[in-house]
Amino acid sequence: MSWKLLWILFGGLFLLYALAMIVFFGDTSFFSILLVISITCFIFAYFSSIHLYSKLPSLLQKCIVVIAICAIGIFLFVESRIASGFAYDCDKDLDYIIVLGAQIHEDGPSVVLKYRLDTAKSYLDEHPNAKCILSGGKGFNEPYSEAKGMQKYLVENGIDESRCILEDTSRDTFENLENSKEFLDIDNHSVGIISNNFHMFRAVSIAKTVGYKNVYGIASSSRLLYLPNNMFREFFGIIKDFLRGYITF
Repeated sequence: MSWKLLWILFGGLFLLYALAMIVFFGDTSFFSILLVISITCFIFAYFSSIHLYSKLPSLLQKCIVVIAICAIGIFLFVESRIASGFAYDCDKDLDYIIVLGAQIHEDGPSVVLKYRLDTAKSYLDEHPNAKCILSGGKGFNEPYSEAKGMQKYLVENGIDESRCILEDTSRDTFENLENSKEFLDIDNHSVGIISNNFHMFRAVSIAKTVGYKNVYGIASSSRLLYLPNNMFREFFGIIKDFLRGYITF
């Protein structure tokens, strides 16, 4: 298969996936990035058709190859670290679990957040002495804080309200974990972090960076069709937090 056809294939796949995100999930937040990638692939297909690469100076060709190899290597390495979080689990009797917030709607938690809360409920049912810190503030498009919405869902599903501690000021993963520290002893208490599988590596890494000494990841599931989108977005989240000093590999 020629490079031209490969670029057209990649461009078409990115375009179809971007459209699927809108049709099936109504998600436009990442559509523009996927669309730019699709258009870029089609541009590369055109360049391949006119053999532009072969017309470039030899030194520039080598630079392009080196940059491409480095970019692909970094991307695959980070994605492998993200994938390692899928296996995070803990069946120990922990003192606390922290559920990281996500989008809350008027009629309840988003699908992503519901996966986290169902995992939290299962853990709390199996470990009756554990307490739960629900961490998440109120976004501009949310009816109330994510912490409040999570508490409402868990109580409605049989978890005693007294076991739920609300941290309702945080705006991102770093603040989730930093602000939750005030409710526990990070040097002595054992803590489980609950989030979706694609988010676990970053969450546990940040927890260790901000000082949690006895921390475990408890991965919840996520929608299979949505997973490539989440894995791709998570790559940029990890790069951002790595540059801010929140993550070490």
